[in-house]
Amino acid sequence: MAQLRRDYEQFVSLETEILVVGPEKAEDFLKYWAKENLPFIGLPDPEHRVLKLYGQEVNLFKLGRLPAQMLIDKSQKVRFVHYGHSMADIPSNEEILSLIKTQL
Repeated sequence: MAQLRRDYEQFVSLETEILVVGPEKAEDFLKYWAKENLPFIGLPDPEHRVLKLYGQEVNLFKLGRLPAQMLIDKSQKVRFVHYGHSMADIPSNEEILSLIKTQL
């Protein structure tokens, strides 16, 4: 999430909002959000409802959810999906920003 925080203003300048969904309970999630002072939206999802809705994978050997990034436009159309195989398998901000620019 530090990566997203670093370039948050670039996302905002492209009229893009970041929403991070986490598996923690609401109380723990809010504590983490406050501690890290994250500028974007956080949504706790301890029952994995959002995970299931968007097909995000859970792998117990990797200690939980595998990363997933999605671009969803204002009309709610999914424009890009990347399901990672590990926490190291996350597209760079530059790649995501480039995708957003091509969708405008």
